[in-house]
Amino acid sequence: MGQRLAGKTAIITGGASGCGAAAVRLFLAEGAKVGFIDRNAELGAALAAELNIPFAQADVADAAQVSAAVAKLQAANGPANVLFNHAGTIIIKPFLDCTETDWDWLMAVNVKSMFLVTKEVLPGMLAQGGGAIVCTASISASAATPMEVIYNTSKAACLMFARSIAVEFRDQNIRCNAVSPGFIATPHGLNEVKQLQALGIDASPEGIAIQQGRMCKPEEVAQAALFLASDDASFVNGTELLVDNGFTAV
Repeated sequence: MGQRLAGKTAIITGGASGCGAAAVRLFLAEGAKVGFIDRNAELGAALAAELNIPFAQADVADAAQVSAAVAKLQAANGPANVLFNHAGTIIIKPFLDCTETDWDWLMAVNVKSMFLVTKEVLPGMLAQGGGAIVCTASISASAATPMEVIYNTSKAACLMFARSIAVEFRDQNIRCNAVSPGFIATPHGLNEVKQLQALGIDASPEGIAIQQGRMCKPEEVAQAALFLASDDASFVNGTELLVDNGFTAV
């Protein structure tokens, strides 16, 4: 590994498993001080103990919990100048079966969380003279998947959130970009595929092979986030890095 994040301090949400955990490991290996947030206390504590880094258990849709979590991590590592807003989840069901509760919950976890965490971290970035924010969107932000109306909508909002932060804070040396993966070989991603198939959507290995060749590896998403977080992307701002092997290019 190199030292692409040497001297940086990073906070990663949703960092206990999947792409988030891959990013925790990668950012640490690339020289950053890393702290992470996750709602899963058991997985989070285990990873934190393994890597000897700070972890904060929190519901990222709860303002008080987010404030306490960010304060804990910044007390341990200092103010962050890298933020990876990765935490998120999914609801898969026919649109007419979706409830208002489904809508409110998914929008809170996927979108409100980015608002809350960024509001807590950004002042410290500004005080340091700049920083980099990466937000996990999805190919679903632009290529809608059936049975995922609320999820698709939430990820489009994540993409516009990243663009909007970039535009507002560009002249204060803040970069904000989105990473948009295709189907990913994580427990979360494999469960999505299983649920879609149960609802009659062709998310078979053959179907995915036609769309994107193979399942994306979590490490590949982490590498994309690393680029956007690093100074290698110093003039990359307000854009979307698709990690989909051409899914959205067809």
